[in-house]
Amino acid sequence: MLANPTLRHGGARPHISSPLLPSSSPLFDSLGTRSLLVASPCRLPLHPSPFTYSLPSFPPLTWNHRRHRVRASVKLNPSVVGAADDGTSTAPNKYSVKIPYGNRHILVETGHIGRQASASVTVTDGETIVYCSVCLSDVPSEPSDFFPLTVNYQERLSAAGRTSGGFFKREGRAKDHEVLICRLVDRPLRPTMPKGFYHETQILSWVFSYDGIHSPDCLAVTAAGIAVALSEVPNTEIIAGVRIGLVADKFVVNPTTEEMEDSELDLIIAGTDSAVLMIEGYCNFLTEERLLEAVEIGQVAIKEICHEVEALVEMCGKPKMVEAIKLPPSELYRHVEDICGDDLIKALQIKNKIPRRKALSAIEDNVLTILTEEGYISKEEASGISEVPEDAYEDEDEDELIVDGEVDEGDVHIKPTLRKSAPLLFSEVDVKLVFKEVTSKFLRKRIVEGGKRSDGRIPSEIRPISSQCGVLPRAHGSALFTRGETQSLAVVTLGDKQMAQKIDNLVDTEEMKRFYLQYSFPPSCVGEVRRMGAPSRREIGHGMLAERALEPILPSEEDFPYTIRVESTITESNGSSSMASVCGGCLALLDAGVPIKCSVAGIAMGMVLDTKEVGGDGTPLILTDISGSEDASGDMDFKVAGNDNGITAFQMDIKVGGITLPVMQQALVQAREGRKHVLAEMMKSSPPPSKKLSKYAPLIHVMKVKPDKVNIIIGSGGKKIRSIIEETGVDAIDTQDDGLIKITAKDLTSLEKSKAIIANLTMVPTVGDIYRNCAIKSLAPYGAFVEIAPGREGLCHISELSSSWLAKAEDVVNVGDRIDVKLIEINEKGHLRLSRRALLPNGDLETAGKQPNNSMEENIPPKDAPVKLVGKKPPRKDEAGKIVEQHENPQKKIKIPPKEGTSAQEKLSDKSQEKSLRKSVIPVKDGQFADEGNQKKRINKAIAGTIPSKEKANGEVKLG
Repeated sequence: MLANPTLRHGGARPHISSPLLPSSSPLFDSLGTRSLLVASPCRLPLHPSPFTYSLPSFPPLTWNHRRHRVRASVKLNPSVVGAADDGTSTAPNKYSVKIPYGNRHILVETGHIGRQASASVTVTDGETIVYCSVCLSDVPSEPSDFFPLTVNYQERLSAAGRTSGGFFKREGRAKDHEVLICRLVDRPLRPTMPKGFYHETQILSWVFSYDGIHSPDCLAVTAAGIAVALSEVPNTEIIAGVRIGLVADKFVVNPTTEEMEDSELDLIIAGTDSAVLMIEGYCNFLTEERLLEAVEIGQVAIKEICHEVEALVEMCGKPKMVEAIKLPPSELYRHVEDICGDDLIKALQIKNKIPRRKALSAIEDNVLTILTEEGYISKEEASGISEVPEDAYEDEDEDELIVDGEVDEGDVHIKPTLRKSAPLLFSEVDVKLVFKEVTSKFLRKRIVEGGKRSDGRIPSEIRPISSQCGVLPRAHGSALFTRGETQSLAVVTLGDKQMAQKIDNLVDTEEMKRFYLQYSFPPSCVGEVRRMGAPSRREIGHGMLAERALEPILPSEEDFPYTIRVESTITESNGSSSMASVCGGCLALLDAGVPIKCSVAGIAMGMVLDTKEVGGDGTPLILTDISGSEDASGDMDFKVAGNDNGITAFQMDIKVGGITLPVMQQALVQAREGRKHVLAEMMKSSPPPSKKLSKYAPLIHVMKVKPDKVNIIIGSGGKKIRSIIEETGVDAIDTQDDGLIKITAKDLTSLEKSKAIIANLTMVPTVGDIYRNCAIKSLAPYGAFVEIAPGREGLCHISELSSSWLAKAEDVVNVGDRIDVKLIEINEKGHLRLSRRALLPNGDLETAGKQPNNSMEENIPPKDAPVKLVGKKPPRKDEAGKIVEQHENPQKKIKIPPKEGTSAQEKLSDKSQEKSLRKSVIPVKDGQFADEGNQKKRINKAIAGTIPSKEKANGEVKLG
């Protein structure tokens, strides 16, 4: 508990100390109380002065000229490290304290950053630093039934040495995980705020530094609790938060991120030194006993933090604005009960939500009418604060109109005035607030005294349950789950990796969520009209709770390689819609054919804590499956999801000062019995889930190849993988560096075709393999690309296309022709080198490279053998069978003039000799890249050197 706050006004005259006043000044009394500067409407000298100025006592409602009132004195605590103001330094006072935080310490510092805020702190854990500030509005807002609290949390990417990868480098709207942390900060603080305090309060938190080891979420909860305790907000408790993990069957307080990877429990607990205010966590079917043990360990850690913070609050905390709390007059409660007590009893017995809501609204209007007619309500007092009088505005000096170098136009400050104390004069807003409280009191009294809830159930009874599966024919899986007046339509969509949700966080890694649940709460589900927009914080929080409840039952990615998206649209709502999303989502997963490990269900528990005020004996009353009115009027909302064996997710919010572990144990035991009942009702679904993949769901096939073959599938710049997708018609082909290939297709035909192509691409060929009837895919100046298998090509060099010399590949083959080839080489890049020449008669590799014999007799073909023209295509024939005349290129013809008087046999022998000589001098490989002029000279010289001189005398060898 906080120390009693020091009042800021009244009593003895406060002192104002000069910056040069020594600490031995009489301003320090024997108790160690130091008088601090108190702002005043009067103007003080701007020069240092060694004197003390005595000021008259302030009236109770005098406000600071620029901001809130500040405390008049604090008590120094030697256990807290602070910078003493000796009057010789203008540096701000800095206070710090080390607090035990699990197996390490955190450092809390204040007074050096954000001094114009009501309070600001930095909390450091390792190299993770979270900054939190608290500010209050000068003028109270209109009274309402909730505390005007706003919480914002942001993770600056610069905290981890990063910047946004998008076009806009500034951080934008809050991400989902930041919204969830905002809710973690808000939920334990709200129940500690006093009723009747309507000054809007804003809590801002930033992560300024992140080391990747210590998580900032629990630090943000603790930092906000400390900042509120140091501020002027009139709460009465110090709040802190810790995380509990379960690593190697041992509970760990505030585990590191590395330890959390192996943890079976992720529990965040927030509370005071004596009670639990909020818990939220996810686990892998943890038992109720183990969960209570973890909560108990967390409560001990929170107690240690709160005790250390008390010393810091006594040292530098500001006094609380207790006088700003404005409660409705007590007489108003008696008047409202007298007017509508009997009508409320009848209205609360109406079972259906909409008729009951209309009846209560009519009763409220009747109360307002009666009080107005009897003169108890003043229309002018509807806001609870009278109009601003003329003297409420303060004139500002010229130098105060300049703010940060700019003229602050219209910067006037309004002093709030007290509610008029005229007896029996109430505002309309007060009447509405009191009516809600009286309605809640009557509802609680009916439950405690009569044992009956608003819909006629006993405390442990669950509303009627019905469910249907396959309600949407084209969806991959669907289910409609109804529990009383709460209904969820859950839809499952299956897809590949491209459907996964990308998570951008402080860690420089791209996290892809394979499973996610999206929760929608349209206004029509409660019969209201509201603007539709982006998902609210509540929708994001409820969706995450249902998602984490279903996550432990999902199969592994190896067993079920799909990305799973669940949508839960709340079509009716009367309490516990998030747990209806768990039940409907589980049935929809079964209907989609997802092989889940088991079924899970969720249920919401409520509580009436202080039963003495409504006629009970003080024993807390636990309610099973609470409705919306019981959630609003009760003291607890405890959601628990799991199966018969354990819990997968839980979330508890308290609307009072906290609950103890025995009460929580009773709620968990009662929730387990409720889950068993809900699971039994879910199995009665009609029609039942199909438990097989929908015909509209995509097909995914997983292949494993060698990692070094992945680049072959992708191809240069992704060319190959795109061609496979276009050729086969599959939706996508996903490759991973470890060799895992996922093929997504709409039909089995395209899937099998792509499987065959990838299998051929990744097969391991062996030198010496022979491939028959292979198609020529394309031609190049240096050879032909031959497809030896679907999607797998190799190069048959121009020198390997024929046993004869070729000027270009088109001389023997064309695109689309089919040939037989032999694999003769695999280079270091995996490229295949093929040979057609090796399979031709007498053209194997052993003889192809040998030089031909120069004997003219061995090179003379038989008389009936056709003459093969060197360097030419085979003669073409027309339809009649006649040879079509072809024009030869004279530059590429070798001509030896015959000798006079030689016979035809001798001429043929000369040609054979010329052919053999030509084969012996022309390079086998890469002949087309040689210099053509030098090549001609070498050929002529070689032929001339081997032909007898008598032949050279009668003829001349020419090339070109």
